[in-house]
Amino acid sequence: MTVEIIGTYATAILLLIGSGFVAVGVIGLLKFNDSMTRLHAPTKVGTVGIGALLLASVAHSMVLGELSMHELLIMAFLFVTAPISANFIAKVNIHLRSCETPPSPPLDDTWATLNAPDDGEDTTQGAKSA
Repeated sequence: MTVEIIGTYATAILLLIGSGFVAVGVIGLLKFNDSMTRLHAPTKVGTVGIGALLLASVAHSMVLGELSMHELLIMAFLFVTAPISANFIAKVNIHLRSCETPPSPPLDDTWATLNAPDDGEDTTQGAKSA
């Protein structure tokens, strides 16, 4: 087998993997009911699918003998911005109360602070009553 044939097979496999992940992301986007569950499918699965499609483009350009780095820049931008935008969309949904709100924290004032409990203070009492 020559390098061109192996590169062509690698490109085809990456295209199949990428399109499969993108299809699962689209089905998840269409199937889920509310915006918070819809957010999960395209951000996780879609990012991997687009990454595989871009890797297929890099592999194809290498088979042709032309090295293309634009796809790697697109992947880097995608992998940096997708989690940040998903986080902002989730925060907006929580603040608009358009989704189920997360449970309240226990009545312990030391769970997310630097306050240390006093020696005789029972910090588990708030968690048991909640």
